[in-house]
Amino acid sequence: MSALSHSHDLHPSTPKKQSTSTDLPDSPPIVVPATNSLSSDAASPQTVARPPPAPKAEKPRPQLKATKAAITVTPEAVLRLKALLTSPTPQLIRIGVRNKGCAGLSYHLDYVENPGKFDEVVEQDGVKVLIDSKALFSIIGSEMDWKEDSLSSKFVFKNPNIKDACGCGESFTVGS
Repeated sequence: MSALSHSHDLHPSTPKKQSTSTDLPDSPPIVVPATNSLSSDAASPQTVARPPPAPKAEKPRPQLKATKAAITVTPEAVLRLKALLTSPTPQLIRIGVRNKGCAGLSYHLDYVENPGKFDEVVEQDGVKVLIDSKALFSIIGSEMDWKEDSLSSKFVFKNPNIKDACGCGESFTVGS
């Protein structure tokens, strides 16, 4: 007898059955997909799924452009600013406000060579004036003028936002 024909049955009296695929009690059931869901092309996907939605086109963000400058500059102030720009060291003027004076705020002018990252640039009649971003809401809508008299020469501001000012005119308060 060959080694293949020997069987080590514990119960030799039990007749042997031929095993078939239906006689496997411990195996999971076999699921055969429907023939219409499979493609004969091996490269194609084997399941039917909806294609992903097309990406939505992003709308371009609207560019906000001021219809009116944050500050207007009078012709006298333009002449003075042009004189500053044609000096041996041309500089720009940055307008800001500081906590100072009787009423709370005071204008502060700085000479700068380049605009700051968040400065508002106002260009009128060929000259540029910078407005500090922290001062923008206090200054917006103002008019910048240049005044000269026998005692002083200075930039003066006509600000519609002022709710209160001190007697000397050096400091002001804006309404909130």
